Amino acid sequence: MNKYFATLALACITATSVTAAELPERIKSAGKVAVANQPNYPPMEYKDPATNELKGLDIDLGLALAKQLGTKVEWSDIGFEQMIPSLTTGRVDLIHSGMSDLPKRRDTLDFVDYMKSGAQFYVSFSRKDEFKTQADMCGKTIGMSRRTSFPDETAKWSAANCEAAGKPAIKVVGTEGSADARAQLKQGRVDAAVQGSETIPYLMNLEKDTYAVVGEPFTAVYQGIGFAKKDTELRDAYAGALKALMASGEYKKIFTSFGLEGAMLDGIYINGEAAK
Repeated sequence: MNKYFATLALACITATSVTAAELPERIKSAGKVAVANQPNYPPMEYKDPATNELKGLDIDLGLALAKQLGTKVEWSDIGFEQMIPSLTTGRVDLIHSGMSDLPKRRDTLDFVDYMKSGAQFYVSFSRKDEFKTQADMCGKTIGMSRRTSFPDETAKWSAANCEAAGKPAIKVVGTEGSADARAQLKQGRVDAAVQGSETIPYLMNLEKDTYAVVGEPFTAVYQGIGFAKKDTELRDAYAGALKALMASGEYKKIFTSFGLEGAMLDGIYINGEAAK
């Protein structure tokens, strides 16, 4: 067992008795952890239009983790593209905002993964009969947030499933965000859209007969809480706290409340690998 996993194993063994003493001194002194979050990705994070209150799975889980650690959360509304610079410069202590644990991000961050997700094609409900299978996406104009991994993943899927089969490539349209992709879909400016599979059921329930999914998610990825590489003490404290929430049933309770039991993980994963 290498030094990294030895440290993590110790954190997990003591998970059921996680206390504020395991936090870095700066967090204990401040009495809070500063968390980067952009509340524009329901049901993961969003603001209640009636009260302006932060809500979502990430919010509930973030508060539960902080409570387990004996501290409080200070949410910082930061644009997605500025989250990693804000973390590496010390403006925030961690990122908890529906961020995918991607290999290219691990050069800068360590992730404590907490759920699984995937890129999902969907279309307007009025056009669902035109898209029987994912193959019907070939040659179509498809919108998705340019700030995510979806444009690259969709292009790869198109190369393997469209161009390789002699069909026209998907035209990827990078939008200002998922909400912009949905707006363009409703306006007919794109034929289809891509978004995280964990968000589609929420949207379909919120806007009846507006969207229809096409096929299953075409990627599989973990979402994780991001930490600066040097901040191993905080990372391991959060890994221990997550282990404790899993053991107590609080983790499952939170996911169940959002109808996302299928997105739960079966244990602690760091940078996409199960902790030993």
